[in-house]
Amino acid sequence: MITIVDYKTGNLGSIQNILKRIGEETVVTSDREVIACASKLILPGVGAFDTGMQNLSSLGLIEILNERVLGEKIPVLGICLGMQLFGEGSEEGTLPGLGWIKGRNKRFVFADTAEYKIPHMGWNFVTQHRQGRLFSEMYPDARFYFVHSYYFEADDDADILTSTRYENEFTCSVEKGNIMGVQFHPEKSHKFGMKLLKNFVEHC
Repeated sequence: MITIVDYKTGNLGSIQNILKRIGEETVVTSDREVIACASKLILPGVGAFDTGMQNLSSLGLIEILNERVLGEKIPVLGICLGMQLFGEGSEEGTLPGLGWIKGRNKRFVFADTAEYKIPHMGWNFVTQHRQGRLFSEMYPDARFYFVHSYYFEADDDADILTSTRYENEFTCSVEKGNIMGVQFHPEKSHKFGMKLLKNFVEHC
């Protein structure tokens, strides 16, 4: 069973609902004993970076997540803020991230502020940089729904799975072994998001 980690950052129900549509049973929890038994983890989230890290810390979840993800190598999928927390830190806050993938989160800066607004909100096509399990047999012209003001900049290009363009190109998904993350919202991305989540369930 896939375990959706509840660290009080919202949008848990929509993720659980779309997984149910593809036939996957899930549990939403902040219970460390349940997380310790999970076969796969999803770390979702919306909101501020420091709030996310503070919540993980106050709930006592950082140690068990490190044990499961880094020690036992179970698959984990970060969504939006969840993916950003994988990094080492963010321009949005001062707290360190989980540090699972080398890199930091940066705020969008645009030359053309009349056309490009913050937050970046809406549908974008993505460019796949290499083969990855999340995008196995993905529909052609895959596009996903985004809502964010910060983006993850990976230190190692080998960790980048896809990118998209919003004036400038930026990383929108990463895959490093058992650690996978997407900046967009698959739960709001119709058939493309359902396919990506199905790939996580079946191939990761």
